[in-house]
Amino acid sequence: MVKLILAATGSGKTKSIIDLVNEAAVQEPGSVVCIAKGNQLNFDISHKARLINVQDYNVKSYPSLLGFVAGIHAGNYDITKIFIDSLYKVACDDDPADADAFIEELDAFSSKHNVDFTVAMSGDAETASDVMKKYL
Repeated sequence: MVKLILAATGSGKTKSIIDLVNEAAVQEPGSVVCIAKGNQLNFDISHKARLINVQDYNVKSYPSLLGFVAGIHAGNYDITKIFIDSLYKVACDDDPADADAFIEELDAFSSKHNVDFTVAMSGDAETASDVMKKYL
Protein backbone atom coordinates (compact mmCIF):
# COMPACT_ATOMS: atom_id res chain seq x y z
CA MET A 1 0.00 0.00 0.00
CA VAL A 2 1.15 3.50 -0.83
CA LYS A 3 -0.43 6.50 0.85
CA LEU A 4 0.33 10.06 -0.25
CA ILE A 5 0.23 13.12 1.94
CA LEU A 6 -0.11 15.87 -0.63
CA ALA A 7 -0.41 19.47 0.52
CA ALA A 8 1.08 22.92 0.06
CA THR A 9 4.53 23.80 1.32
CA GLY A 10 4.40 24.76 4.99
CA SER A 11 1.11 23.00 5.68
CA GLY A 12 2.46 20.50 8.23
CA LYS A 13 3.29 17.45 6.12
CA THR A 14 6.56 16.83 7.94
CA LYS A 15 4.80 17.06 11.31
CA SER A 16 2.31 14.47 10.07
CA ILE A 17 5.15 12.19 8.96
CA ILE A 18 6.86 12.55 12.36
CA ASP A 19 3.65 11.63 14.17
CA LEU A 20 2.98 8.66 11.88
CA VAL A 21 6.55 7.35 12.17
CA ASN A 22 6.55 7.59 15.95
CA GLU A 23 3.14 5.91 16.19
CA ALA A 24 4.24 3.11 13.84
CA ALA A 25 7.48 2.62 15.79
CA VAL A 26 5.39 1.78 18.86
CA GLN A 27 2.68 -0.28 17.18
CA GLU A 28 4.35 -2.13 14.30
CA PRO A 29 5.67 -5.65 14.86
CA GLY A 30 8.30 -5.03 12.15
CA SER A 31 10.90 -2.38 11.53
CA VAL A 32 10.00 1.20 10.62
CA VAL A 33 12.14 3.40 8.37
CA CYS A 34 11.92 7.12 7.64
CA ILE A 35 13.79 8.52 4.64
CA ALA A 36 14.42 12.27 4.58
CA LYS A 37 16.90 14.76 3.17
CA GLY A 38 19.04 16.36 5.84
CA ASN A 39 19.25 15.99 9.60
CA GLN A 40 16.28 18.14 10.60
CA LEU A 41 14.28 15.15 11.95
CA ASN A 42 17.05 13.69 14.15
CA PHE A 43 15.49 14.77 17.42
CA ASP A 44 11.86 14.28 16.38
CA ILE A 45 11.88 10.65 15.23
CA SER A 46 11.77 7.91 17.87
CA HIS A 47 14.96 5.90 18.34
CA LYS A 48 12.82 2.81 17.63
CA ALA A 49 12.54 3.87 13.97
CA ARG A 50 15.46 4.07 11.56
CA LEU A 51 15.96 7.60 10.20
CA ILE A 52 18.01 7.75 7.00
CA ASN A 53 19.44 10.92 5.48
CA VAL A 54 19.61 10.29 1.72
CA GLN A 55 22.33 12.93 1.39
CA ASP A 56 24.68 10.36 2.93
CA TYR A 57 23.96 7.88 0.10
CA ASN A 58 24.09 9.86 -3.18
CA VAL A 59 20.40 9.47 -4.02
CA LYS A 60 19.73 11.96 -6.83
CA SER A 61 16.87 10.55 -8.92
CA TYR A 62 13.75 8.42 -8.73
CA PRO A 63 15.51 5.30 -10.09
CA SER A 64 18.28 5.66 -7.52
CA LEU A 65 15.68 6.21 -4.76
CA LEU A 66 13.82 3.05 -5.81
CA GLY A 67 17.10 1.13 -5.80
CA PHE A 68 17.90 2.59 -2.40
CA VAL A 69 14.53 1.46 -1.02
CA ALA A 70 15.07 -2.01 -2.48
CA GLY A 71 18.52 -2.16 -0.90
CA ILE A 72 17.17 -1.16 2.50
CA HIS A 73 14.56 -3.89 2.26
CA ALA A 74 17.07 -6.47 1.04
CA GLY A 75 19.18 -5.75 4.11
CA ASN A 76 16.23 -6.12 6.51
CA TYR A 77 13.22 -8.24 5.55
CA ASP A 78 11.47 -7.23 8.80
CA ILE A 79 10.63 -3.73 7.49
CA THR A 80 6.87 -3.25 7.44
CA LYS A 81 6.61 0.54 6.96
CA ILE A 82 8.71 3.06 5.10
CA PHE A 83 8.01 6.79 5.26
CA ILE A 84 9.44 9.29 2.78
CA ASP A 85 9.37 12.97 3.73
CA SER A 86 9.42 15.59 0.93
CA LEU A 87 9.59 13.27 -2.08
CA TYR A 88 10.64 15.95 -4.55
CA LYS A 89 13.58 16.95 -2.34
CA VAL A 90 14.62 13.38 -1.57
CA ALA A 91 14.62 12.42 -5.27
CA CYS A 92 16.09 15.76 -6.44
CA ASP A 93 13.36 15.86 -9.10
CA ASP A 94 10.16 17.91 -8.96
CA ASP A 95 8.64 16.69 -12.22
CA PRO A 96 5.14 15.33 -11.43
CA ALA A 97 5.32 12.84 -14.32
CA ASP A 98 8.51 11.35 -12.89
CA ALA A 99 6.88 11.25 -9.45
CA ASP A 100 3.86 9.42 -10.92
CA ALA A 101 6.07 6.72 -12.42
CA PHE A 102 7.96 6.35 -9.14
CA ILE A 103 4.77 6.08 -7.09
CA GLU A 104 3.45 3.34 -9.36
CA GLU A 105 6.75 1.44 -9.09
CA LEU A 106 6.64 1.91 -5.31
CA ASP A 107 3.13 0.45 -5.26
CA ALA A 108 4.31 -2.62 -7.19
CA PHE A 109 7.22 -3.00 -4.75
CA SER A 110 4.80 -2.66 -1.84
CA SER A 111 2.54 -5.41 -3.16
CA LYS A 112 5.42 -7.77 -3.85
CA HIS A 113 7.24 -7.29 -0.53
CA ASN A 114 4.43 -6.43 1.94
CA VAL A 115 5.86 -3.05 2.85
CA ASP A 116 3.55 -0.07 3.38
CA PHE A 117 4.75 3.34 2.20
CA THR A 118 3.65 6.79 3.30
CA VAL A 119 5.01 9.57 1.11
CA ALA A 120 4.75 13.30 1.80
CA MET A 121 5.09 15.69 -1.08
CA SER A 122 4.28 19.29 -1.89
CA GLY A 123 1.41 19.99 -4.22
CA ASP A 124 -2.28 20.68 -4.52
CA ALA A 125 -4.58 17.68 -4.07
CA GLU A 126 -7.21 19.29 -6.30
CA THR A 127 -4.86 19.61 -9.27
CA ALA A 128 -2.94 16.38 -8.63
CA SER A 129 -2.49 13.85 -11.39
CA ASP A 130 -4.82 10.87 -11.63
CA VAL A 131 -2.00 8.63 -10.39
CA MET A 132 -1.48 10.76 -7.30
CA LYS A 133 -5.22 11.03 -6.61
CA LYS A 134 -5.39 7.24 -6.56
CA TYR A 135 -3.07 7.17 -3.51
CA LEU A 136 -4.45 10.10 -1.51
